[in-house]
Amino acid sequence: MSRLGLTRDKIYRTVARQLHGVVPCWVCGEHVEPAAATLEHIKALSEGGNSHADNLAISHALCNGQRHARSAGSLHKQTG
Repeated sequence: MSRLGLTRDKIYRTVARQLHGVVPCWVCGEHVEPAAATLEHIKALSEGGNSHADNLAISHALCNGQRHARSAGSLHKQTG
């Protein structure tokens, strides 16, 4: 497993322990099952964010992808 995968699992377990098994998606707020969990950069790397634990959150893969698609679309509109 990759280092990022290990980080995702560690963050997921930590949140689950703190919230009694409920891990909310950082984007939509709904519960994320372990198999559907991805890491989300709260402040994007392209905006100066980093991959430290305090800038990472759990989200659904679909929510993560849609969030980045919206961000890229708004960026394209600004520069296009």
